[in-house]
Amino acid sequence: MWIAGVLGSLVGLIGIVAVVGMALPREHVATRSIVLKQRPGEVWPVVADIAEWPSWNKNLKRVERLADREGRTVYLVEDSNGALPSEVLQVTPPPGAMLVTRIADPDLPFGGTWTWTVAPEGEGCRVSITENGSVSNPVFRFVSRFVMGHHRNMDSYLKELGRRFGEAVQPA
Repeated sequence: MWIAGVLGSLVGLIGIVAVVGMALPREHVATRSIVLKQRPGEVWPVVADIAEWPSWNKNLKRVERLADREGRTVYLVEDSNGALPSEVLQVTPPPGAMLVTRIADPDLPFGGTWTWTVAPEGEGCRVSITENGSVSNPVFRFVSRFVMGHHRNMDSYLKELGRRFGEAVQPA
């Protein structure tokens, strides 16, 4: 009898998660930034060299260059959550430094772009990541919003970038 109660509660919980997830918007935009003491010209090459991200981001297991798609560079970026193919859409060197990547797997229940910018600020620079995301599955939408948070991965990358330059940073 208690097994039926536990199973019923579990089904009810999943139902609530799905209903709340359906009420959330499919699309989201989230931005996080840090300020570093280094000038953009010192930081930009580190941000723009995707193949070398594992050298400064301890959360990455590997980055592998894949075959180009429609003339765009594609990397497989792997962390503890798995491997995602990321397609480079735009690279704009300083001034106006910008790197735009997109998840290159349309079969995933989520997708979107990350736009990195490196801009002068005071004697250093501001590094920002803006995620324009889409989560099609309502359960994933709930988890993305309330369990993981839209900022978790961006914060991780920015903290590791700060560490690369010997700075303890708090993304905001």
